[in-house]
Amino acid sequence: MSLLEVRGLEVRYGGIRAVKGIDLEIGAGEMVCLIGANGAGKSSTLRAISGLVPTAPGAVRFGGSDLAGAPAFRRARAGLVMVPEGRGVFAQLTVEENLAMGAYLRADREIGSDRARVFGLFPQLRERRDQTAGTLSGGEQQMLAIGRALMSRPKLLALDEPSMGLAPIVAQKIFEVIRDINRAGVTVLLVEQNARAALALAARAYVMESGMITLSGEARALLADSRVREAYLGEAAA
Repeated sequence: MSLLEVRGLEVRYGGIRAVKGIDLEIGAGEMVCLIGANGAGKSSTLRAISGLVPTAPGAVRFGGSDLAGAPAFRRARAGLVMVPEGRGVFAQLTVEENLAMGAYLRADREIGSDRARVFGLFPQLRERRDQTAGTLSGGEQQMLAIGRALMSRPKLLALDEPSMGLAPIVAQKIFEVIRDINRAGVTVLLVEQNARAALALAARAYVMESGMITLSGEARALLADSRVREAYLGEAAA
């Protein structure tokens, strides 16, 4: 059963069509990645799905409900939560205050246990719980951005370039946590510049070029596809 269905999605910036009528879907519990060159429309697609930019035209259905015209906060309340490119942490707030902001829409009694779960995933954040987010390293800020998103109890977690600017060992830790989050039952839509890592993580993948989806299928098959290997994995054609 599809948790997210996107049909005919377009994103325009003035007269520029950044996303040109794409279709994609994600089943509940899946991890799906979206890869492509810079400027292909990946981030615009995520932002449109999350309600951060308008779509014209295009349909987004989440959990069977039509999200047409729904603002970002209503999509987040429904369980569609995005970790933006650049992390977007609240620099003047502490780690713990940032996590509290992630639970802003909640009124239940399990916020504390969820915070403990985030600290279990990211022990560095527990050690720095009273430190302001702006003083954290880039990797720690990415951990905090993911932790903050988890505090909202997402059904679908959309991640935009989570490894960007991170040292390889830190990026690997982030990828391991993303895998653990998915194994715990959270559906994941991953946009990632490291195509090899994304395809190794995901079950299925879509390839975007110039605002259009040009390939899709099982991630393992695309990882072996000569077109993908040449264009995105830096391997010369045989």
